[in-house]
Amino acid sequence: MDTPVRKDIRLDDYDYSHNGAYFVTICTCDRKFLFWNNYDIRRVGAAFGGPHEKITLTEYGKIVKDELKKIPSIYPDIVFIPKFVIMPNHIHLIIVLNSFSEGGPPKAVPTIGRIINKFKGAVSKKSGFKVWQKSFYDRVLRNDLEYRGAWQYIENNPANRESDELFCKE
Repeated sequence: MDTPVRKDIRLDDYDYSHNGAYFVTICTCDRKFLFWNNYDIRRVGAAFGGPHEKITLTEYGKIVKDELKKIPSIYPDIVFIPKFVIMPNHIHLIIVLNSFSEGGPPKAVPTIGRIINKFKGAVSKKSGFKVWQKSFYDRVLRNDLEYRGAWQYIENNPANRESDELFCKE
């Protein structure tokens, strides 16, 4: 049987190590619900009360959160993650790359692909199984309006999760 050919979702001739902001989405393998406790999955939605409501992460969700928080320390003063959300079966994040260096040459900046692959590998290794689907989705945030839109999408995603195309009922 022939395996399907995956469509390349990256922009042609774009350097993914350029300074800027990127909106990234990564889904779990087979979109399995791994990151929220079952009680939280059932109660979030129309009844979601906003920022005071707390989602309790599973052990795998906690691994994801810890590894996301480590990314800026792996690439100090170059890679920043100002906003992220961990959903039951995927994550959204904004990654900002900055290679500017005061008084010196620009710093070497990793590509978005390298950052994400290292992150995904660390999560899977700590979890003891393949957590993620192959690849990830990204969008270059080209201006302040797109940046604010991505930020708001991340902020509202838990309450709007059932209308999210990545949400699959288990």
